[in-house]
Amino acid sequence: MGSMLSVDRLLAFAAMSLLLIVIPGPSVLFVVGRALARGRRAALTTVVGNTLGAYVLVVAVALGVGSIVESSTFVFTAFKLAGAAYLVYLGVKAIRQRKSLPAAFTGSGPAHGSLRTLWEGFAVGVANPKTIVFFAAVLPQFVDRDQGHVAIQMLLLGLVFNVIAVASDSIWGLAAATARNWFARSPQRLAIVGGVGGLAMIGLGVTVAATGRKD
Repeated sequence: MGSMLSVDRLLAFAAMSLLLIVIPGPSVLFVVGRALARGRRAALTTVVGNTLGAYVLVVAVALGVGSIVESSTFVFTAFKLAGAAYLVYLGVKAIRQRKSLPAAFTGSGPAHGSLRTLWEGFAVGVANPKTIVFFAAVLPQFVDRDQGHVAIQMLLLGLVFNVIAVASDSIWGLAAATARNWFARSPQRLAIVGGVGGLAMIGLGVTVAATGRKD
C-alpha cells in the first residue's frame, strides 16, 4: 500500500470500529426489529440503508462538518437530540403497532416495502448518534496529516468502518430472521417482542439524549 494509510493505523482503526459496532446500538436494534417483523429481506434492506446513511456521515465529516460538530456544542447537541427524538418516535411507533406484527407474517404487508424500508434504514443510519460521535471524534485521530489527502484518508477509514458494520448488522439480522419462525407460531410472542423492541428504542433514545460530551 505504501501510501497514505499505514497498515497498523488501519488495523487499529478496524479494531476500534469493531468494538463500537458489536455493541448493539440503534442500527442493530432497528435491523433486528425489522427482521422479526418482516423477515430476512427487510432486514438486509435495512442494513443497506443504514450503511448508506452512515457513509453520508463519513463524507460529511471528511468534508468538514465533523470539525463544526466537534467545535460547536450547540450543533453537536442539536444533532444528538434530533437523533434521540427520532429513536423515541420509532420506539413509540413500534409499541403502538405491536399488535399488527402478526399480520406481517402473512405477507399481506403493503407493497411499498423495499424503498421505504431502505429509506427508514438510511434515516436511522444518518441519525445514529453513536456513529456521529465516532466519526467526528475518533476518525480524525487515525488520519496521518503529514501524508496529506486528509479527506480521502477519512473516506477510506469510513469504508473500513462500514464493511465491518455491514457484516455485523447482517449477522444480527439473519439470526433474528431465523428465530422468526419460532415467533410466527405464536402471535402473542411477537407482540411482546415488538413491545420490547419499542421499549429498547425509547430507552436508547433517552440514553442518547442524556449522554453528555466526553470533553
